[in-house]
Amino acid sequence: MFKMRTMKAADFDAVAELIFLSTNAWYQQRLGHAIFQCRPQDCRVFCEVYNDLDPEGGLVLEHSRTGMIVGSCFFHPRETHVSLGIMNVHPNYFGHGIAGRLLERIIDEAESRELPLRLVSSALNLDSYSLYNRHGFVPFCLYQDLFLQVPEEGISAPADPSLPRVREAAPSDLVAMGRLEFEVSGISRERDYCYFIENSTGIWKTFVSLNGDGEVDGFLNSIDHPAIRIIGPGVMKNEAAAEALLRAQLDHFRGKAVVFLLPAEQSGLVRTAYGFGARNCELHLGQVRGDSQPVTGIAMPTFLPESA
Repeated sequence: MFKMRTMKAADFDAVAELIFLSTNAWYQQRLGHAIFQCRPQDCRVFCEVYNDLDPEGGLVLEHSRTGMIVGSCFFHPRETHVSLGIMNVHPNYFGHGIAGRLLERIIDEAESRELPLRLVSSALNLDSYSLYNRHGFVPFCLYQDLFLQVPEEGISAPADPSLPRVREAAPSDLVAMGRLEFEVSGISRERDYCYFIENSTGIWKTFVSLNGDGEVDGFLNSIDHPAIRIIGPGVMKNEAAAEALLRAQLDHFRGKAVVFLLPAEQSGLVRTAYGFGARNCELHLGQVRGDSQPVTGIAMPTFLPESA
């Protein structure tokens, strides 16, 4: 009844509408609000970004008779792991095993590469949690999704003068960024960092923090697009670097609403975010199928491209 194939550019409009419809339908039915406050076609950004990073990394499941796309998903092979991106099923086909078929195809891809498979999933969606759990995923971190309407004048809470210096990232920082993330999280994705810093679409912003010796001790990216305004991904050696980078990104979003994910265990950093006026809007779980190492600093994930 359903046929799986690689996503093509001609599918982007249909997949964008599916992402918009499927995600908003679930959140409206279960939580009473929509996630995407944009036009359906704005969700093309998911297709475009994953296509830029890996043209073979999109999958669709279409109805064999009508050709209707009933499910879609993205995956992103990286040096140390495979990431599972946003997965959607048309509301008319909830419960038909669509998500399971897509997931099994991506598990096969990760296993063929002998790499762990990682994702960030909603802790509020027990259906998706059960799906991933049945397929061998194990949570390794709880993240608090924090929402903040950044004032036009920026954050009023005064900064500690001892915070590290922050500047925009440059191509010369790529090696240090890759080394830092591997040290902190045990993963590497230098192709992503290069894509962010090149910023050919004008929607990315990346900052690095520097310790007293002028070495990179943290970095933090963000995306500013009508479909998704979120700060991340980023990794930092310590809370001071995380606060300095978060302040820089929030300043970039003056007058706009933005979301960022903080590890719940980083209680000091979470309190700092509360002091900025941020409030919790959801919880997410970092999950892995396969090996992972404990995070030895701070990691802030995002949803585009998926990271954990």
